[in-house]
Amino acid sequence: MESKRYNSFAGYYREKYGERLQKLVVDAGFTCPNRDGTVGRGGCSYCDNAAFHPGYSTPSMPILQQLEEGITFHKVRYRNAGHYLAYFQSFSNTYAPVGVLRERYFKALEHAEVAGIVIGTRPDCVDAEKLDFIASIAAGEALPHWHRELASGGIDAPIVMVEYGIESCYDATLQHIGRGHDFACARQAVEATAARGLDTGAHFILGLPGESRQMLLDQCSIINSLPLTSVKFHQLQYVKGTRMEAEHDARPELFMDLDLPSYLDLAIDILERLRPDLYIERIAGEVPPRFVREARWGLIRNFEVLRMLDARLQERDTFQGRLYSDSPKGSSI
Repeated sequence: MESKRYNSFAGYYREKYGERLQKLVVDAGFTCPNRDGTVGRGGCSYCDNAAFHPGYSTPSMPILQQLEEGITFHKVRYRNAGHYLAYFQSFSNTYAPVGVLRERYFKALEHAEVAGIVIGTRPDCVDAEKLDFIASIAAGEALPHWHRELASGGIDAPIVMVEYGIESCYDATLQHIGRGHDFACARQAVEATAARGLDTGAHFILGLPGESRQMLLDQCSIINSLPLTSVKFHQLQYVKGTRMEAEHDARPELFMDLDLPSYLDLAIDILERLRPDLYIERIAGEVPPRFVREARWGLIRNFEVLRMLDARLQERDTFQGRLYSDSPKGSSI
C-alpha cells in the first residue's frame, strides 16, 4: 500500500511496470448520447466538460500535438514519470464506430513516449464489438507496430484501462441527474469489460441531490461487488451555468454541502468499507475557480487534500477495508 493506509493507485503501474506512468488528457472530439439527442440533450445536470480538462487538451488540436504539449507541461510537474498514458477523458470515448475508435486510439499510440491508453466513457456506450476491439489492443494484436524501446523495457503491448462514469448506485439518483441509464447498465458494462481481462475503473460523485451520508456508506457493498480495478471519488461541485447549480439555488435542502474536514471523514468512512484490493485513484476533484461561484474549500489543491487525508487516517488509526464485509448485496439499492 505504498506505506499509506489505503491502496493508492499511484503505485499500481509502478508495481506492475517498475515506473511512474503519467496520464495526459486527450480530447479526441467525441460527444455523448446525453447531448446529441440519442438519450437526452444538454448532458447530465452537473456537467460542463470544459471544467474538467486542461488547456492543452482541445479537440481543434491534433491528438499528437495535444500529447506533445501535455508532456511538456507534465515534465515540469512530474519529473519522475517514465512514460505516459493517453487519457481519452472528454465526453464518451467509445461513442463511435470501431473504425473511428481505431483511428483515434492508434494515433495516440504512435507517440513513442505513450505506453497505453485510458478510455473514459459511459456504460451505455460499449458493446461486445467495441470491448473485443479494446481487448485486442491490450493483447498486442491490433496495432500495426509497437515501440521497440517500450517492448525492451517490459511493456510488450499497450497498457489499456476502461474507466466508466457510474456516479451513483441508486437508480432514483441517476434518473434525477439525467444520466439516461440505470445502474444495471453500469454493472453489465463493468462485468463485460473485466471479463475480457481489461483493467476497469469507475467514477462516483459524493453528495448528489437526495443522497444522504448513510446512502453513500450503504452503496459501498455494491461497489465492492463489481469486478473493478480502481475507483475515483469526487465531491459534487456546482459548476456555473449547469442545471445542478440552479437546482442547488432553488432547493439547497437536497444537498449535503460538506466542509472539507467533514468530507474527509466521509471519505474515510467509505474507505473503511471498501475492498482492500481496490485501488483508490482519487478521493476529491478540482475545478478551476473561474468555473464556480465560490470555492467552498478555498483554493486548496488535490495534493494538499491527500496530505490531510493521510493525517486524518493516522488520527483515526484506521485504514481501507477495516470494516469490509464480503457479504453480497443486490444489483442496485
